[in-house]
Amino acid sequence: MTTETDASMKIRHILMASAAVLAMAGAAFAGVRGGKDAAHFSKSDITQNLKLFNSIYKELTMNYVDTLDAKATMRTAIDALLGQIDPYTEYFSIDERDNITSVTTGEYAGIGSVIQRRDSVVVLTAPSWNSPARRAGVRHGDVLISIDGDSVTPAMDISEVSRRLKGRPGTEVRLRLRRPWVDADSVLDITVTRGTITIDPLPYYGYIGDGIGYIDITTFNEKTGTEVRNAVATLKRDPRVKSLVLDLRDNGGGIVDGAVQIVSNFVPKGTEVLTIRGRETRNRRTYKTTSAPQDTKIPLVILVNDGTASAAEIVTGALQDLDRAVIVGRRTFGKGLVQNVRPLPYDGLLKVTTGRYYIPSGRLIQAIDYGHRNNDGSVARIPDSLTTVYHTAAGREVRDGGGITPDTTVSLPESNRLLYTLYNSFVIDNFANRYANKHPDVPTDTLDWHPDSTLFEDFKAFVDPAKLKYDSPYAAGIKYLRDAARVEDYLTPEVKSALDSLENMLKPDLARDIERRRNQIMEVLEDEIAARYFSTRDLSARAVKNDPDVDAARAILTDMRRYDAILRKK
Repeated sequence: MTTETDASMKIRHILMASAAVLAMAGAAFAGVRGGKDAAHFSKSDITQNLKLFNSIYKELTMNYVDTLDAKATMRTAIDALLGQIDPYTEYFSIDERDNITSVTTGEYAGIGSVIQRRDSVVVLTAPSWNSPARRAGVRHGDVLISIDGDSVTPAMDISEVSRRLKGRPGTEVRLRLRRPWVDADSVLDITVTRGTITIDPLPYYGYIGDGIGYIDITTFNEKTGTEVRNAVATLKRDPRVKSLVLDLRDNGGGIVDGAVQIVSNFVPKGTEVLTIRGRETRNRRTYKTTSAPQDTKIPLVILVNDGTASAAEIVTGALQDLDRAVIVGRRTFGKGLVQNVRPLPYDGLLKVTTGRYYIPSGRLIQAIDYGHRNNDGSVARIPDSLTTVYHTAAGREVRDGGGITPDTTVSLPESNRLLYTLYNSFVIDNFANRYANKHPDVPTDTLDWHPDSTLFEDFKAFVDPAKLKYDSPYAAGIKYLRDAARVEDYLTPEVKSALDSLENMLKPDLARDIERRRNQIMEVLEDEIAARYFSTRDLSARAVKNDPDVDAARAILTDMRRYDAILRKK
């Protein structure tokens, strides 16, 4: 564990105080943290606060006893200011611009692999299908030793690693990698030619049986609207397709226009999808569909979960409010705020919340009101008891606040401590890497491939109890009971014996628990191993074959009486 020196903590406290001054200046523009309108601040208020901050910053950089990094000092103050507004208002320096532009355009230049720090090393994971990294031979789990001859040290920040791997398409980067889980850990020297990495918003769409066409939508970038329209058109040309499923699970959203374009496929032209209301009149806008629909009658189900947010919630909420789709899954995230990107001096960008969006019923689905914080500065979700009832076009009750509640809720198996521990300790990831490295030949049967029957026994032998921190979730509770009994003078020999006995009975047994969770573990292992071999499209096609949410959608779409009853159609 690292600790701050007294000097560094003093610097942090001074910077936080400076940020508070800057926040007062910012509040004059933003009207946050107390609800004051900009009109309540005079020009002299703004000027005074900015001058005060400028003076503090100047005094620190010129006179503080230790030399300060002026750039880092200013960034600390900026982050402290924005951190007290909402988590979506962010500053991007010139070196970070690609982080936001890639989300919008769906493209970035680099090698096409996720990087992850694990303890003291940096690991390359999930090289994109047909990416420069994969074509050059990078595999999931390769440890990054050096970049262009410069060592990747434990002290190197992960953002610096990312910056070194990115670059103009066509340029080369030399990587030295260590590949674990072969006969002996091997060191490989690989040259990767950087390229333009395209983030595909639709990794898979196709016919999944029972008259159902399925479209998996993972993000909302500039390509999403067009890609979905093309996918719908393609599926409608298939005579087998009589209904559609849009999968928006774990879709964190993106640009609003993409959401409107998707809705336009299924409702009449000119239909209102959402209204954005900002503090200023110039930030208020109503979005309506502008293109002719492809099909206003085809039965439609949308799959959602707690990772469905922002633009994905606009699609979900609008089609629910218009009684155009049945929503299946779990309650969505609840992000009803809209951001715009503003240019700043020195090629910086500010992504700033400028409004809230309201879907056709008039409701706002934002789950957290960042403008009204608790006394300690914390925020909390709006309780269901304080939400308001609205009505869909057909008169069905829906509520604001807290995301979108599905029409049909699908409960998933509860997570358990064993699987969490196996994931969090990278045991499952390492085992899948070892399996793939020992079986380099890619299976030919992508949809029906299954590992051999010895896999589970191999996994049990792979797990090292000495290295796995598998603690009892009950230990803390028993300790609390024992301490409370001691303080209250109830820790008699009989009570102590009972607590000791309970502690022994609840002591985790790793081997027993792995055997009990055999089916769950096998499902997870198969998915992880398959991810080492198959494309994203093939993995999506495999996943829908054993998916409780897809099964629930299938049950509704193959029973039109039930479908119509949910939407109150006559």
